[in-house]
Amino acid sequence: MNILANDGISPSGLAALKEAGHTVYTDFVEAGDLEAFINENAIDGILVRSATKVRKDLMDACSTLKFVGRGGVGMDNIDVEYGRNKGLAVFNTPAASSQSVAELVMGHLFSISRSLHHSNRAMPAEGSDNFKILKKQYSKGSELRGKTLGIVGFGRIGKSLASYALGCGMNVIAHDRNTDNGEVEVNVGDVSISVDCKMMSMEDVLKNSDAVSLHIPAQANGGAVIGAEELAMMKPGAILLNAARGGVVDEDALLAALDSGAISGAALDVFVGEPAPRADVLAHPSISLTPHTGAATGEAQDRIGLELASQIAELVK
Repeated sequence: MNILANDGISPSGLAALKEAGHTVYTDFVEAGDLEAFINENAIDGILVRSATKVRKDLMDACSTLKFVGRGGVGMDNIDVEYGRNKGLAVFNTPAASSQSVAELVMGHLFSISRSLHHSNRAMPAEGSDNFKILKKQYSKGSELRGKTLGIVGFGRIGKSLASYALGCGMNVIAHDRNTDNGEVEVNVGDVSISVDCKMMSMEDVLKNSDAVSLHIPAQANGGAVIGAEELAMMKPGAILLNAARGGVVDEDALLAALDSGAISGAALDVFVGEPAPRADVLAHPSISLTPHTGAATGEAQDRIGLELASQIAELVK
């Protein structure tokens, strides 16, 4: 088959596809040129990450398309049901990036707890002249052990995050609309321990957590899940982390909650308006920031590429 990997694919995934006899195009094609490229090259399938959108009009205009694959979890950049109703195979790689996203969230959580995100900005500019002042400013950090992490969305990523947090001595509570199963496997050396995390309503998770991490898809109506009302429920001084989707947090309400001191910090890996997030969000001193890199590890990219290749092999069968 002719395959367009428009947002790139790992070398291992590319090798697997080529070994299976497929022709793979890896140069990025701009949105306005996609229809022509697909039709001119008789593309059978398109693989995307988050940069490329595959909407109804593209599906309708490209009669050679047989499948759309998303390297990652969320598929809000693809009209999934429409494509499936047209007979296209539409799939993603939900398990491949769980560990990488969970580790990034833990990194943000450690960073905010010890003001690393802020001191890394201040030290290059002020460290030589104001070392003692900065030392005093950042001397009120907090430990994670014994704190409670609330996880909203307890799927693969949420449970992977829970295993890391439990391993650090945190308590974990969770909310998920689709399951009441709070069981998490924690691996310590060669020993696997099963921990049953308490499942609660989202309101109770917000009220009882020292930090809340979101792992939920973009909402069908485009609305926020965490707005002013939900932020007001959180414990004073709590931390909010979002490595899920931009838009599930109301950014205006978040800035207001940070400015008022209602919550002490936030971590964002995803933003409204990507790839051009708001400047005031990026400049806020109480927010730890990454540019949507939750799954951006070599290991995760290898797993994603190989899982895509495996699913395409199943389609060929």
